[in-house]
This record gives sequence, C-alpha cells and structure tokens, in this order.
Amino acid sequence: MRGSFRPRCVRPDEFTARPRMARVCWPALVLFLAVFAGAASARTPNIVLIMADDLGWRDVGYHGSEIRTPRIDALAAEGVTLERFYVQPICSPTRAAVMTGKSPARLGIYQPIAKISTGGLPLEEEILPQFLARAGYQPLMAGKWHLGHAEKRYFPQARGFEQFYGHVTGGIGYWDHNHGGGHDWQRNGVTLREEGYATRLIADEAVRLLNVRDPARPTFLFASFNAPHLPNEAPPAAIEAYPEAMRAQRRIHAGMVSELDIAVGRILDALDAEGMRENTLVWFFSDNGGLNQSTSPPGLVAVLERLVSIFGTPLPTEMLEFVRENTFEGASDNAPLRGGKTTVYEGGVRVPSVLRWPGRLSPGVSQAFVTAQDVLPTLMQAAGRAPMIPDDLDGRGRWRAITNRKSAVPGTVPDYRVQGLGGVALLRPPWKLVVASAGPFSDPEYALYDVYADPGETTNLAAAHPDRVASLRAALDAWPLGESVHVPLWRIALDPDRFGGPEDRKPWADVAK
Repeated sequence: MRGSFRPRCVRPDEFTARPRMARVCWPALVLFLAVFAGAASARTPNIVLIMADDLGWRDVGYHGSEIRTPRIDALAAEGVTLERFYVQPICSPTRAAVMTGKSPARLGIYQPIAKISTGGLPLEEEILPQFLARAGYQPLMAGKWHLGHAEKRYFPQARGFEQFYGHVTGGIGYWDHNHGGGHDWQRNGVTLREEGYATRLIADEAVRLLNVRDPARPTFLFASFNAPHLPNEAPPAAIEAYPEAMRAQRRIHAGMVSELDIAVGRILDALDAEGMRENTLVWFFSDNGGLNQSTSPPGLVAVLERLVSIFGTPLPTEMLEFVRENTFEGASDNAPLRGGKTTVYEGGVRVPSVLRWPGRLSPGVSQAFVTAQDVLPTLMQAAGRAPMIPDDLDGRGRWRAITNRKSAVPGTVPDYRVQGLGGVALLRPPWKLVVASAGPFSDPEYALYDVYADPGETTNLAAAHPDRVASLRAALDAWPLGESVHVPLWRIALDPDRFGGPEDRKPWADVAK
C-alpha cells in the first residue's frame, strides 16, 4: 500500500566484513526479538503475598466456619488450597522463615520479638525482597513487619522493600495504632498519625501501591495484615453483621475476620482493574494458628479466673492483664485441629493457605507438605528463577509438588522443626514428635502422632514406635540452633507488649537508631 512501511532486508556484509553470511531481514529480526522479550516478560508473574495474623483453621468459610469470608472462599475456589501448609506457632519465627527460607531456630528467632528487644532478623541474611529485586522485581510492602524495630537498618525499606507502610512491632490497636505505649505507624521510617481502622488502611495502601507500581518491572507486593490478632476491635457495622447470640469475643473476632476478607477482596479487585489478574501469583496464608483459651494450661486458666474474681478487670499489673487478655480474649476456631497459637500442635502450626495463578494453576486441593521456609524457594521456582536459589536454605522449592498435586511421600521432604511456648516438635510426614515440658524441674514428655491419620492428635503412638521416636529425637538434638536475638522473659514481664492503649513513650520509628 502506498506510504506503508516495508522493511528492507539487507546483507550483513553491508555492516561487516563477512560477505558469505545469509541475508538477514534486520527490522523483522528486531521485531521478533522485541516480541520474544515481551512474551518472556509476560511469563514472569507478579507476586502478591497476603499474610493474615492469628487466623484459625476454621475461621474461613471454605473450612466450614460460621464467619462469612466470601472473597477468601472465592480465592480458594479459583486456586489451589494447600491443606498441609505448616508455619511456626508464633509470629516472628514464621515471618523469619518466609523471608529467609531458613529455620528460624537457625536464625536465633524463637519467639515474638518484644518491644524492648534490640535485635531482629540477622542483617547478614539476604531475604525475599532482595532475591526478587535481583530477579528484576519491584518489592513493595504494606502492613506488619515484626522482624526488628530498634534500629532502622532492621526496617523493611532497609531490607529490600522499595516502599513500606505499616508497623514494625507486634500487635497494635486497630484504631490508635499503638503498641506497648508507643505509636507504631509509619511510611518509610517516618511516623504517621492517621485516623482509620488498621486493616482498611493497609488495604488502602496495598491498592495504592498496585496503582503506582512501575509497570516496566514485575511487582512483588507483601500485604501483611494485623487482623485478626488481638485486641478485639472491629467497626460497629462489622460486629453487628453477626448475631448477638454469639459469644461476645467470637462476635468481635468474626467482625475482624470479615474486615480482613473485604481487604483481601479489594486487593484482588485492584489486580483486575490493573489488568494484572492473569499474570499474578497470589498466595494467602496465616502466620500461625488462631488464639483461644484452649492454648493455655488449665492451671493458668484457674489462677487467672481466681484473680479476676478478686480484682475484677483489668487485673492490677500490666503483665497480669496482658496474660489475662491473651488467655481469655482470643476467639479463633481451629477445629478439628488440636491447640492453637503458641502451641506446637496442629492448631498452632497448620493454617489456611491458598495459591491462585489463573491459567497456570488448575483449581483444586493439594495435600503437598509445604512449610513457611519453603515459600522463598517456591516463589523463585514459580518466577522462573530457580538457579538463584541458594544451597544453604532449609526450605525446598515445592512448586512441582503443588502443581502436580503430590502429597508428601516419606523421605521426600526435609524434617520441619517448630517451637512454641513450652514445647518443640519435629515433623517428618506423616509423623510428628512433640516434646513438651511440664516445668523447669521436670523431665520432658515425648509424644508421637500420625498427624495424617490423627489430625486431632488424640493417640500417642510413642510406646508402639520406640525406634521412630529415637530417630526423631536424634534429629531434634542435632538441629542447628542460632544465638537468641531475644531478651529474657523476666524483662518482658516488667514492660509487656500491650496491644493498643495510651502512649507513654515516643513513637517507635522516632526512637529507632
């Protein structure tokens, strides 16, 4: 057609001294390479990691909850539900495992990083956003960090995230954004004072980050929600959506989970609006099992009930009141699993988890044994960056097992160590050895469970399998343990990590060195 562009095919010898080469249509070749590069880029998925905080096994609709979670349920219907996804029973250890691909015990992270702690996730560790940045991603984060706050070099924006908005300590008040007497709400290290419900503000920021992302690079978004962690606080309308006949704490908890569900839906809607749905891997899970009274020793419950009968609430010291709240206020449901947050039983370490990648993951249920420390290498595999996975990780890439719907076969996955308050366990599917301590002056008690056949951990098989117990004990004894980053518990008792409440010190971002 007159005036149309027609590429002129030239000989390479017009530009080089090699006249015997075949004729090349250079404009066509450039066009082909551009299309090929674009197709390769399109195959690199965006990654959205959504983490809930203290969400119970049966706090989601697709596990039979009375709490309404339509957006999480839809995500499960559209994706792959990991029915054997294991974490640590406490927040900071799980987050350390996710960020490094290593056992938190190796890193010296055994419990929540308290507000008076000066340490954090070891600085020499290369972590997930740094891996993905080297792979060409733009790492962005909104929400809870809880991997170091005393020094700014521990903050997310110093560990590979280009943008960070949220809080760096543990549980905060949903409305006042305070933790342990200090305000904890910031953007990139600068304290913010904003009105609003924390779950909604985190969702606002996650959506904003998707809207302003660099479209020339694949996006990694870590949306780390504080919900439904204590304190029990939810917007009135969210609470009123559930019947008054529900137990008071459970009703508020339900409202908090509903707000989390709405927030997840807003992120998914933003992916649709940005045209990112088809090429985005979404991974949703909780950092540990849900908190409820069953996780506390009966003796402690009896003592606290007696104290409440004498003093009423709040109890007369901050530490006693902190323990009372964590004993009685938690309202998660982990049924049919045993235990919950802080325990090494299934209710504390086996949590809801869903992956969705339209066109690449067929909807269904996977029984593959996947753990928190498998997240980093699995995401690197999914992103086509398997050669970048270091050899010194404790986790393994589980992408093939997830896509092939493979269940755990004995001997095919590494042992997984979990540590709670008062116990430690080793998982070697389908077996789990639980080592519980009855006190500082008593010998540990050993229990062996087949958690595949007995998810409620009702039948102790230790006496029937002494050789298996011995093998698992030996593995536990040989486990590499890093130097603890934590402060002694007696110091924490003097200045506990209150969730919300009045300020009595400077904001955490302002005092960080």
